[in-house]
Amino acid sequence: MADTFIPENESQTRDSVAWALNAGAGLRIQGHASKAGLGTPTTATHGIDLSRLDGIISYAPEELVLTAQAGAPIAEIDALLRQHRQHLAFEPPDWGPHFGADRNRGTLGGVISCNASGPRRFTAGAARDHFLGFSAINGRGEIFKAGGRVVKNVTGYDLPKLFAGAYGRLGILTKVTVKTLPAPMDSATLVLRHLDDAAALAQLRKAASGTLELSGLAHLPACIAGAAQTLFRLEGPIAAVTERHARLKQALQGIGSCQSLGAEAASGLWRQVRDADFFTDDAMPLWRISVPPQNGAAVAARIGSHKYYFDWAGGLIWLLSNDADRVRQSVADTGGHATLFRAPDAMRRANPVFEPQPAALAALEERVRKAFDPAGIFNPTAA
Repeated sequence: MADTFIPENESQTRDSVAWALNAGAGLRIQGHASKAGLGTPTTATHGIDLSRLDGIISYAPEELVLTAQAGAPIAEIDALLRQHRQHLAFEPPDWGPHFGADRNRGTLGGVISCNASGPRRFTAGAARDHFLGFSAINGRGEIFKAGGRVVKNVTGYDLPKLFAGAYGRLGILTKVTVKTLPAPMDSATLVLRHLDDAAALAQLRKAASGTLELSGLAHLPACIAGAAQTLFRLEGPIAAVTERHARLKQALQGIGSCQSLGAEAASGLWRQVRDADFFTDDAMPLWRISVPPQNGAAVAARIGSHKYYFDWAGGLIWLLSNDADRVRQSVADTGGHATLFRAPDAMRRANPVFEPQPAALAALEERVRKAFDPAGIFNPTAA
């Protein structure tokens, strides 16, 4: 890479984009490079580093809204929210160690750009559901704004939804506004042991469709945990968690060995589930697969990975596999999608990183991208 621009503010970021546009140069967009190996490898000759756009601009706990620069570290935002007993309910994961970065290097802009969401996703929604508004720079070198500070903001197209998960290919986020929510007063985790995948996921789906309001439903097969563990998490007011915990424990009696985890052990285990920590020491390609929960066990069995686990009651599968064709074929008939989350550059160039789209949808996506970045300067990839 020839040069990396390190702007200090939004105006300098715009100037960097204007230079790239005039020079016909591609820009690789990054914050603290905690997701540097995620997505299709870019052909950009220059980089733009947003790590100095790292301030928290405003936070109104009483209004449940926070605005920060895109390079603001999630760790700092979490620390501020904890002071007011609030949190980001979508549970942003820390994927840095998968790509050679230290922990706690992820930024708000990076999380939103990848629509990265943790175990609470199936009940609290994804990152995009908490993304209220932003300021950004498009591929014409123009600063523009979208959304606002409130949930109901009617300004035409819902651009926050469009930018969340765009992986920086529509524009450079400079400021981000997100919804915050009260953090749960209490949490409890129950573990069922020794269930096979199909039985475990059946119990998780049953719990998800019930009235106990679970906030975490995961299954760790024996290849991950030594002895299979099926995890159920409850969160909320202390009295409500106590009552729901007793009801859940009663409902699980006779199904398998059931145990309540201590707060520290449970917190550590859910962090591992959130961040896919079970795979950070494995060199094999890692896949992140989303399928209808009822298909989770069958898809994992078809792929035949030696190491995998389930989140979102079976709707999310993390697994290791060198066989891209087998993964794609196993997911094809389910309506799900598979992302090659981590792999060597050569494999990510030779195989689609994201689920291949129907021709009409791919053409629509390309038209949208060109509307924001006509010259294709943001995170360009090989044709």
